Order: sequence, then C-alpha cells, then structure tokens
Amino acid sequence: MDIWIGRNGERHGPYKEVDVRGWLRSGELAGDDLGWHDGMADWQPLGSLFPEELNPAGSATPPPFAASSASSPAPASGQATTAAVEDYAGFWKRFGAWVIDYIVLMLPSGVILAQTSLADSMSKLFAASLSGGNTQQAMADYVQAVQAARPAMLLVVAIGFIYYTLMESSPLQATLGKLAVGIRVTDMDGRRLGMGRSAGRNAVRLLNMVTGIIPFIAYLAIAWTQRKQGLHDLLAKALVLNGRAAGGRPTQPARGGGNFSA
Repeated sequence: MDIWIGRNGERHGPYKEVDVRGWLRSGELAGDDLGWHDGMADWQPLGSLFPEELNPAGSATPPPFAASSASSPAPASGQATTAAVEDYAGFWKRFGAWVIDYIVLMLPSGVILAQTSLADSMSKLFAASLSGGNTQQAMADYVQAVQAARPAMLLVVAIGFIYYTLMESSPLQATLGKLAVGIRVTDMDGRRLGMGRSAGRNAVRLLNMVTGIIPFIAYLAIAWTQRKQGLHDLLAKALVLNGRAAGGRPTQPARGGGNFSA
C-alpha cells in the first residue's frame, strides 16, 4: 500500500507503507503528520493510521523523503493550484458512461414519445421509401408529426438536462453511467460542482434541439485537450476524474494546515 505524507501544507510521496512505519518508529515522522492512502475519504494523522508504530518521543525533524527508492519528487510550490488531482478520465471511458446514461434515459423518453405519432409516421416514411410508395405524402405526415411532438421532445430534453445537472452536483458527483465506469465530475480543485455550474456545464445538451454537430464537437475535444476536457468542461471550469467521489483523493486535510493536493 502506498502512503502520501502531508506536512506544512505540502504533500510528499507516495511511499511504501513499510517505509512510513519505519520512519514513525525512528521518530523521523511525527504522529501528527498527516497521511492518506487509496480508499480514505480524507487525510488523517499518521498516529491514527499506525498507532502501533508511533514513537511518543518522535522528533519533528522532517524525514529524509528523498532517501527512499519508492519516493517521487514533491510538487513545486503552487503546482497544484489549478487542479487537485491529475487522474483525468479519458475519452472512451466518458463515452461508455454516456452510452449507459443514454440507455437509462431511453425509458422515460420512450414512454413520453410513445404518446405521439412520431414513431408511426417515421415507419411509414421508411416503408414508402423502400416500396416506392407515396413518399411525398409520407414526408408531409412525418413533418406534421414532428411539429405535433415538439412539446414532448422538449420534455425529453428537459428530463435529460435535469438528470445530468442534479446527479453531477449531488454528493455522488456523477450520473449512473459515470458511477458505473468509476468517474466523477469536479471543479478545478477537485471539489463538487455547485448547482449553477453544473447547469451551465450541461446546457450544451440543449443544443441537441438545434443541431447534433455542436455537442459532438464539444465531446470530441476531450481527445486532444491537456486535461481531457470537453468544451462544456472548459466553459464551466470543470474536470472529469477517475474514481468515485467516496474514493477520490482528498484535496484538503482533515485538520488545520495547508491545502494538500494528493
């Protein structure tokens, strides 16, 4: 198990558990130094994590972090001010989440659209096109059905918008699709989005009423932006990160001190 160490507002590591235990026994680490490992919700004192290793007379002298072969360089001052974590979710994982959410939303959408004649008129248009029938009349019927179904289509879009906005601004920080693939939505510091920012981020979905091209481009940007952000993420100053909210890396210590970016 790898352990991150927090001291004087900076994070160091990760280090092997055996090294951290050894530093506690030798007094190179103090019990009130903070520690974090994968699966923890927040930083905790090392004395609480490894009470059996705590040296009551431990020195407060900073441990020789660089001496461990398992160590990695500590971040430069201010390095983590723009993002709490750098484990960005990739394009295909986000696409998989979108597919799952699309299937989830098909149920209420299908029930609503089934109350209109849209599906029937579309079937007749296809049948007329294949059989050489009266396609002109079939097209006219389809256009009329689309106009009649407009309120239902608006309701479908509103349901999707509310679903994404509420789920991603909730403590889960994710829709059902994102939960299934293990990703979450955060602000640039790894915190939960507020309702307003979540609504702004998901407003791009309303553009499906006008064109399917703009949302496509918005998501395609994930593949080449540095932090794997779509245009809607960039506009809302949001990130999509690997890991669920309950198991994500903390951005602030549980007790006073600096702002860690583990």
